[in-house]
Amino acid sequence: MARVLFMNSGSEGHINPTIGVVQELTSRGEEVVYFCIEAFRERLEKAGADVRTIDDQKFIKAFISGGRNYLLERVNGLLLTADVVIPSVLEQIQGEHFDYIIHDSMFGCGRLLADMLKLPAISSCSTFAESKQSFDHMMEQSFISVPEDITKPINDKYQSLTTMIQQKYGAEIHSPYEAFCNPAPLTIVYTAREFQPDGDTFDPSYKFVGPSITSRSVEEDFDLTAIQGKNPIYISLGTVMNQAPDFYKLCLQAFGNTDHPVVMSIGNKTALSDLGDIPDHFIVKSYVPQTEVLQYAQLFITHGGMNSAHEGLYYGVPLIVLPLSADQPVIAGQVARIGAGITLDMQSLTTHQLREAADLVLSRASFKEAAASMGESLRKSGGYPQAVDDIFEFRDQHWI
Repeated sequence: MARVLFMNSGSEGHINPTIGVVQELTSRGEEVVYFCIEAFRERLEKAGADVRTIDDQKFIKAFISGGRNYLLERVNGLLLTADVVIPSVLEQIQGEHFDYIIHDSMFGCGRLLADMLKLPAISSCSTFAESKQSFDHMMEQSFISVPEDITKPINDKYQSLTTMIQQKYGAEIHSPYEAFCNPAPLTIVYTAREFQPDGDTFDPSYKFVGPSITSRSVEEDFDLTAIQGKNPIYISLGTVMNQAPDFYKLCLQAFGNTDHPVVMSIGNKTALSDLGDIPDHFIVKSYVPQTEVLQYAQLFITHGGMNSAHEGLYYGVPLIVLPLSADQPVIAGQVARIGAGITLDMQSLTTHQLREAADLVLSRASFKEAAASMGESLRKSGGYPQAVDDIFEFRDQHWI
């Protein structure tokens, strides 16, 4: 049995894919000490981890203080979290031994702690993998036509932060790519190589294991028998940016006069009473057991977060993607590229556009066929059992 130090950030999209990995690691005898924020303690303890926490408010404040307008400002934000994370982690693990570390690919202190603790490192990548070449290109693009009086202070801040971290913690940062993407000798990527942009360009140290989908408890007030055999349209904007009453009303208008049964998840920030009359063929809930509902759905209207897109495709459900932020436009582009769905603009969306798009996707067999094909690739990639097989192979190669 080995002891694993697992470092992650504080968001659903980064935590959820690792739950199955933790379950599999502990079931095979590994001891997992998992650092995250308090909100995820219960689900990770259920997975078998010894959970330790970091102060999420201090972490977020430090990260945001780096700035949000340019990519290098976000790099600086991650570097500013070092003084929040590193002392806290070192204090909480004082005197303990670990055999290897798994860190989230976007958790700014993961690679730093691996360096400081001299531990074999594995990166857990819940987004698309990023090469140094593609990251450097994004960095260049973000600074195009930006005057020097703006770029110089940002660059100077980056240099001062890397110098401070090296002097204070003895950990070296050789590039913004290292600070932002936390490369490691092994990277577990929770998608299929076929869905990853430029997937064939990544070397064998990147293991594309597909989505890490685990069974979730079904809420008692959701009756799955009500949708069995009815092939509903499923609508959800995920767990973070789901406060969108105008969008939900638009969906009610778009499908209110159709025969399509609809399941719509509205989150806990929108009151059901704010939506007006709900047609009889709609099931509208603050929470919906997504992976279970998708097994019956014929269409998924989604914001295109990585977890949601993967879960829809995993079950062969074509998508209409309304990207809102972060990497969602890239994910939407990949969905369109493989022919498994189409993309719409949330800002300009009309009732007619949504209804027309749904009719198009539902009437053309090619969308369903493409989603089914990608679903097969995602399932064949192996999920969290394959991830742990790859982790164990790496562990055994680096066993001391």
